[in-house]
Amino acid sequence: MGSPNGRGGRVVCVRSYATIVLVCILTLLPGALQVTRAQELLLSEADRLCAGVNEQMTAWRRDMHQHPELSNREVRTAELVAGHLRKCGMDVRTGMAHTGVVGVLRGSKAGPVVALRADMDALPVTEAVDLPFASKVKAVYNGREVGVMHACGHDVHTAVLMGAAQVLSQMRGELAGTVKFIFQPAEEGAPKGEAGGARLMIQEGVLDDPKPEVIFGLHVSPLYRVGTIACRSGAAMASEDGLRIVVRGRQTHGASPWGGVDPIVTASQIVLALQTIISRQVDLPEAPAIITIGSIHGGVRSNIIPDEVEMVGTIRTFLPEMRSDIHERIRRTATLIAQSSGASADVAITEGYPVTFNDPNLTERMLPVLGAVVGQSNTVTVPLVTGAEDFSYYEQQIPGLFFFLGVTPQNADPKEAPTCHSPHFCPDESALAIGVRALTHLTIAYMGMEE
Repeated sequence: MGSPNGRGGRVVCVRSYATIVLVCILTLLPGALQVTRAQELLLSEADRLCAGVNEQMTAWRRDMHQHPELSNREVRTAELVAGHLRKCGMDVRTGMAHTGVVGVLRGSKAGPVVALRADMDALPVTEAVDLPFASKVKAVYNGREVGVMHACGHDVHTAVLMGAAQVLSQMRGELAGTVKFIFQPAEEGAPKGEAGGARLMIQEGVLDDPKPEVIFGLHVSPLYRVGTIACRSGAAMASEDGLRIVVRGRQTHGASPWGGVDPIVTASQIVLALQTIISRQVDLPEAPAIITIGSIHGGVRSNIIPDEVEMVGTIRTFLPEMRSDIHERIRRTATLIAQSSGASADVAITEGYPVTFNDPNLTERMLPVLGAVVGQSNTVTVPLVTGAEDFSYYEQQIPGLFFFLGVTPQNADPKEAPTCHSPHFCPDESALAIGVRALTHLTIAYMGMEE
């Protein structure tokens, strides 16, 4: 089998039973080499160390959950992370992209550089979960006081990566390569007027000196029970673009609409027409796409037809060429409908996160490793996800693999579980143990691939 940089060889694995499973899987794969006993022992040792950090990960996660911080304001979280990485004996850089932290762990043997990433920011959501460590934090977000909550599981991501840092640092003498731990701020988007997130981390050199060959990341998912890992090769999560359309008419009395140009009726026609772009103009069997108008504002009272209406929304796509085509169709549709009514339309599309694209070769090589962590039957292919992730920026620079970690309790129905960004979101903490094993095993397995 090939890999992103032409490295052939063997993947090693995990825990005594899981190691046997992976060896059997890889032995049957075309081009697979034998897994050495030394590598089996290395992964078994990783499992022992992972089990030893579970209690500490839970404590970290609860601490961060109780003290969440908004994007570009993750000061306390960054201090916690940096202090831990220094205790692990790493070279640590702080202040990247405002509050980002990067730790570099150099193994005792030569080998590839592997990057692991976690996001640290919370959301402007008021927590509604009755927990002893529930967030009571309030902060100012875009000029408004809001509640703050880890409603997207970034506290879990950070705790898992801190656990992986501890485990791998304890194995430094046996590591054949270097690990770069990236703790990133502002995945949820920087505040208005600020830059942040993965794009700014890259601009400030997070992938330089040393440059990783690959990057791995995970995200909690309430769509799956604990014990399940979901992944997808190729396009996995959508690109995300902001849409703003301002329809300008001519103000008049509501009792005599012929005396002006009604931008509200025109905006209504545009909203409906935008949906026909998706339903009638896009090849949906090739890839899904979404245009959503989430907000419309115009007018101040019932008997005044206003001068203008503002609409804002989001565009989600999975193919670059389809993304560009839809943008052009939106501009043409809104402009021409407005003109036909005697109005005008200004269309602004702000490109956001690109498609999260898992490198197919890397994914093929690593799926058996994830399967050995949770069992092959519990490693599933996730459908296309219309949410977006700024992990995609890293994958534009180097091969990457981004996967989902099930966090719904075994006795609960994922269809009824509160989703990410809900004030009721509450991940099962037993998933922490699976997350740290997954990141640790991916790292060691990739380093175990021979030239």
